[in-house]
Amino acid sequence: MPKMKTKSGAKKRFTVAPSGRIKRSHAFKRHILTKKDTKTKRQLRGMTEVHAADKAMVRSMLPYA
Repeated sequence: MPKMKTKSGAKKRFTVAPSGRIKRSHAFKRHILTKKDTKTKRQLRGMTEVHAADKAMVRSMLPYA
């Protein structure tokens, strides 16, 4: 059986921590930032964990992570 391919889009968007947690970046932080509040932009910094309902789908897109 051939090796499974990793989805390129998922490879760029998600990182798997050594503990097995899947981390992702926040959305809405790329452009049109002038009309967004400073508090909103500050809260969008950093990474957050993928929701439990979506974990299985992300795992299937990253078979070797």
